[in-house]
Amino acid sequence: SSMMTAHCSLSLPGSSDPPTLASRVLVASRNFANDATFEIKKCDLHRLEEGPPVTTVLTREDGLRYYRMMQTVRRMELKADQLYKQKIIRGFCHLCDGQEACCVGLEAGINPTDHLITAYRAHGFTFTRGLSVREILAELTGRKGGCAKGKGGSMHMYAKNFYGGNGIVGAQVPLGAGIALACKYNGKDEVCLTLYGDGAANQGQIFEAYNMAALWKLPCIFICENNRYGMGTSVERAAASTDYYKRGDFIPGLRVDGMDILCVREATRFAAAYCRSGKGPILMELQTYRYHGHSMSDPGVSYRTREEIQEVRSKSDPIMLLKDRMVNSNLASVEELKEIDVEVRKEIEDAAQFATADPEPPLEELGYHIYSSDPPFEVRGANQWIKFKSVS
Repeated sequence: SSMMTAHCSLSLPGSSDPPTLASRVLVASRNFANDATFEIKKCDLHRLEEGPPVTTVLTREDGLRYYRMMQTVRRMELKADQLYKQKIIRGFCHLCDGQEACCVGLEAGINPTDHLITAYRAHGFTFTRGLSVREILAELTGRKGGCAKGKGGSMHMYAKNFYGGNGIVGAQVPLGAGIALACKYNGKDEVCLTLYGDGAANQGQIFEAYNMAALWKLPCIFICENNRYGMGTSVERAAASTDYYKRGDFIPGLRVDGMDILCVREATRFAAAYCRSGKGPILMELQTYRYHGHSMSDPGVSYRTREEIQEVRSKSDPIMLLKDRMVNSNLASVEELKEIDVEVRKEIEDAAQFATADPEPPLEELGYHIYSSDPPFEVRGANQWIKFKSVS
């Protein structure tokens, strides 16, 4: 098999190096299955005849990739928690550990050329859209090497076709509809994933965006990441109807198990195909859960019990679910996944080193990057005698 040839080329007898980690893993992988079929939970549907499939094929390669990505997001968020408690990260910081199947699953169901915009719990999406952990952690610590040059922080990170974290509750939804309008206007076969939480789901601007998107048949997937609490308020206390997937009324919707990456992937593929076919917008509600509080200033246990969090962790953790599936179907071994954990830990450690050692941007750059391509000009500082140069 190709696996075996790959192994032979890695450690030929007599070569001076001991077998590498990669070759050990490859030796172990000789008798793994290439793929496996899994049953997934049926989505609840609104105004749809049929929904995403109830079985899906996971290849070994994809499974290992999803596992590594989810584990990286989890470790990155735990590292951010640590750096925050050491006062190296300051200000707002909203972590998404527990919700990894959402960001990784959504990315697995779309193309890199598609678009995504979300609220301020954005570290996971920033990573899945293609930025490195180094750039993300350095942005959190406000350093030059950060993805927004240390000027955006936790809530304002951007990547190609990723329109960032947005700090105003619900404000990203009309923007997402606008990005979808651009997709349609430019005649490209692209869609925009527009995300918001259950806390933003009662915002008026969301319903205005629904209406425009439906009237103009925009290729927009509205996605409610329902993690059961908007800040410290449970969904039942905040919304007269918690069937968020039905709240587009005239827009079809589906409710998805947001803790199962395969459910999320299949639902996303389904929704993207629906939008690309020109039928207009569609709604997805991802039922998920955050392990941390709303932000770092919320201990997260005054409005829910520790037992509740523990139960979700032990029964429906997204990483654990994928791991169990892969091991039980002979797609991977426990040892191999442990090796990935070790590599991920090291990557996060290195990134954290960089994020704490990298310098902060100098004061004279305060006015830089106001415009993307303009001749340099002067910006007034805190009083009219202080001038900052603005360079694009």
